[in-house]
Amino acid sequence: KIMLQKAYEKILLDLDFQKLVKERAGFSWLLSSLILISYYSFILVIAFAPHWLGVPVSSESVITWGIPVGIFLIIFSMIMTAIYVSRCNGEYDNRMAEIVSRLNV
Repeated sequence: KIMLQKAYEKILLDLDFQKLVKERAGFSWLLSSLILISYYSFILVIAFAPHWLGVPVSSESVITWGIPVGIFLIIFSMIMTAIYVSRCNGEYDNRMAEIVSRLNV
């Protein structure tokens, strides 16, 4: 247990690790902000202009704008999640492995 604690401390003090954590947190906040802005915008439209979402997509359609907008939000969230997972599994995991290898922990 003490050896693990020393290894964790060694990693936490590493400047490359600190830079990695900062970059990952910034990227995470960026994607989270995009998703939150999208959903809050949707809620604001529902609150202040609900009639807009009830307008049919075309004159012959029974589908209103609310359906494609809702589907877009779901797909957008899935894409943002896929981007985050892809970047974490690729770039961030590789950099973390390099740090651990370099520190011999």
